[in-house]
Amino acid sequence: MERLEQFLEWGGIKRETACLVMGGLSLLISMFDLLPLPFDAAWVAIILCGIPILLEAIVGLVTAFDIKADVLVSIALVASVIIGEDFAAGEVAFIMQLGGLLEDLTVARARAGIEKLVRLTPRTARILRDGREQIVDAAAVQVGDLLRVLPGETVPVDGAIRTGQTSIDQSVMTGESLPVDKGPGDEVFSGTVNQFGSFDMEATKVGEDSSIQRMIRLVQSADAGKAKIVGVADRWATWIVVIALVAAAGTYLVTGEIIRSVTILVVFCPCAMVLATPTAIMAAIGNATKHGFLVREGDALERLASVSRVAFDKTGTLTYGKPRVVAVESFLPDVPAERIYAWAAGAEARSEHPLGKAVVQGWAGSGHVVPAPEEFQMLPGRGVRAVVDGAAVAAGNLELMTEQEIPCPPEVKEAAARYLAEGCTLIYLGWDGRLAGVLALADTVREDAGNVISRIQSSGVTPVLLTGDHQQAAGHIAGELGIREVHAGCLPEDKLQYIDDCQSRGQQICMIGDGVNDAPALKKAYVGIAMGGVGSDIAVDAADIALVNDEIRELPHLLQLAKRMMVTIRCNLALSMVLNVVAILLAMGGTLDPVVGALVHNAGSVLVIIHSALLLKWRKRS
Repeated sequence: MERLEQFLEWGGIKRETACLVMGGLSLLISMFDLLPLPFDAAWVAIILCGIPILLEAIVGLVTAFDIKADVLVSIALVASVIIGEDFAAGEVAFIMQLGGLLEDLTVARARAGIEKLVRLTPRTARILRDGREQIVDAAAVQVGDLLRVLPGETVPVDGAIRTGQTSIDQSVMTGESLPVDKGPGDEVFSGTVNQFGSFDMEATKVGEDSSIQRMIRLVQSADAGKAKIVGVADRWATWIVVIALVAAAGTYLVTGEIIRSVTILVVFCPCAMVLATPTAIMAAIGNATKHGFLVREGDALERLASVSRVAFDKTGTLTYGKPRVVAVESFLPDVPAERIYAWAAGAEARSEHPLGKAVVQGWAGSGHVVPAPEEFQMLPGRGVRAVVDGAAVAAGNLELMTEQEIPCPPEVKEAAARYLAEGCTLIYLGWDGRLAGVLALADTVREDAGNVISRIQSSGVTPVLLTGDHQQAAGHIAGELGIREVHAGCLPEDKLQYIDDCQSRGQQICMIGDGVNDAPALKKAYVGIAMGGVGSDIAVDAADIALVNDEIRELPHLLQLAKRMMVTIRCNLALSMVLNVVAILLAMGGTLDPVVGALVHNAGSVLVIIHSALLLKWRKRS
């Protein structure tokens, strides 16, 4: 049934597209008289694009007495046909149908993002029954079942590890790029990926209660609850319709000249008003595209102009999302720090762990040759053991040192605490039964992040850090960048709740993120911006705007551009209203006939388009 609905929806979009193409061609033929036809070619646009508008206006009026811009356009369309301005009628119908098609395409794209998220749901599980493994449908798993997860497999349901050691990629839930070491008693979540060791787990949350299913529901609910901006023409439609009809009727009663009344209806056509917003938005979108932004929602910039807070994810957004070695410290007086680094690189040479790869890349990147390990053993959830240059080396976490019966002196604990306070991840290195040294690794802040935060603050917008990382790492990054409000350890529902709380108080939020875990927040936020380069395609689908090249230095320009666009829209509206009022007064006095009135009406549309076009190259001077 769902696929049938999608097919029908896309079929409708294709029909609308075909009508628009034929309507546009007919208008070109009419404008330049390209073909010798027995009728005005603009009638093709009137029939294909105008009739749906007329029907929608009639249905809205009859069923709900809902007066929107389509009522205004219908009146103008009919009035234009009555006085023989067929091209004007076709032009109005074409413009309105084009806007409707763009809105339909936006809705279809939003649904595609949810479909990709659904595909992350594990389909099978490896269940243990009577000591034997069976592959079953993940939906058939019950609470209390014992499951086995092998390296590279996706965790099928939420549960707790009973036996085994491993590292889990939890980026789908927390957004953090580094795997998390897990052992007996630790929780694991559906949709996360087992990296290295196999383990047995007991199912605790299955089906609709599992983490990945909760995230899907969060995205769907966030999308459904997101307020849509009502167009200016729709907001003012009732008053404009009333004024137009009263003015036309009053003029006819006073003068008895039907031509004056029809002229009023023609000049009252809201083309300039309807064009005031979309032309400015299109020009602003063109400007944003040149600065690396792909605007996916038509009204995204309109919403962005009114945000008071910008919430950043940390990993992959304010940072590069890749760990690197930031410090190496030796605790043995006869062993230099460089030797510690070389031993660690040799021990991690065959490791698939991101931390191990970062150590190897850092050592090789500084121009050194990575020693080849003579022996190698991967210890999931702990680290590695190897023989490097004849020395037995153990590199990993503190639990590995304890298992190898390597004591941790007080000076090591002090150094570790210092690095941990700065948000670093540590690799301890044991040699010859002693704790020889430690390597501190950390995610690196983007070069322009500090300047971006400063410029956002100076524009009156408050930056906020929302991250799934732990408090120490989040606090260190926030302190470095000057972000005062920090929320660490956030799961997807936590980010969603924060945004909901703020927006319920009237504080509109722009969310900037890159991971699958950010998708619900990107949907719920007043405006969602996804990192298009390093980010998940699910996050991009959930967002209103994608930052194609991941260069966040242009974010302040985007905020300023959105505000400038709103100024342009207001000027366009004021201009169109003034022209309409002047034209109506002249029409009531008999100065304007229908032909001249149509010219004045079109002149207003041209002025609006020219004024909007100035946004294409706009940039605020520093």
